[in-house]
Amino acid sequence: MKTTALFRDDFYLSTTEAIVTGIREDGGIELDQTCFYATSGGQPGDTGFFERADGSRIEIATTRHGDTKDIIIHVPAAGQPVPVIGEKLVLHIDWPRRYKLMRMHTACHLLSVVCQFPITGAAVGEDESRVDFDMSETIDKEAVTAAMMALVDGNHPIYLQWITDEELAANPDIVKSKNVRPPMGLGRVSLVCIGENASVDSQPCGGTHVSETQEVGQIHIAKIEKKGKENRRFRIRFGAPETASTL
Repeated sequence: MKTTALFRDDFYLSTTEAIVTGIREDGGIELDQTCFYATSGGQPGDTGFFERADGSRIEIATTRHGDTKDIIIHVPAAGQPVPVIGEKLVLHIDWPRRYKLMRMHTACHLLSVVCQFPITGAAVGEDESRVDFDMSETIDKEAVTAAMMALVDGNHPIYLQWITDEELAANPDIVKSKNVRPPMGLGRVSLVCIGENASVDSQPCGGTHVSETQEVGQIHIAKIEKKGKENRRFRIRFGAPETASTL
């Protein structure tokens, strides 16, 4: 059954109630609605737990999509109890982990503003993210870090706008990614806009993000790797270059 993805409209929703609508053969749990983000676009799915009426927990190891984007499957950790169809649960995502992923995903967007080359790959992590660009130019990582931090310190607002699948198809140039297409098939696509009137950036993306750039915090480019003649991999980490941390 289709799942209402509450995270698409509220990135800060960390808990909600839901009804079990299906149990898959592999143990995956389907719900009528969820605040758990499903793995997509380089961002890993949420972890956390479901609280049952008796106070016991079902620990969730990851969240993924089913055969289509409107089916979301919550994968329990090994040895967890199995709920019954129709059971009401209270969902709790691992908020500290999700918030780090939100900050990191936003940092990847800031990097794409600083380095305006086609993106060939990306992976969002809790402590380090990577973005690959189709580029052969040599670029200084300290200069990139400084430019990204200028955007962070500018405290630009971040918000969503929605366009239809048809509008996106008619304007393919707004997609920065060379290999990964934004999530389509649900009738609408979210544009992640940075700055007043999207003055800094506007990019189709189905991931979760913070509400202003200052929330990203201190970040830096830890390494720029050459991955082929015309491909460069940038690694983003939290903290200042000299005192990098995973906080």
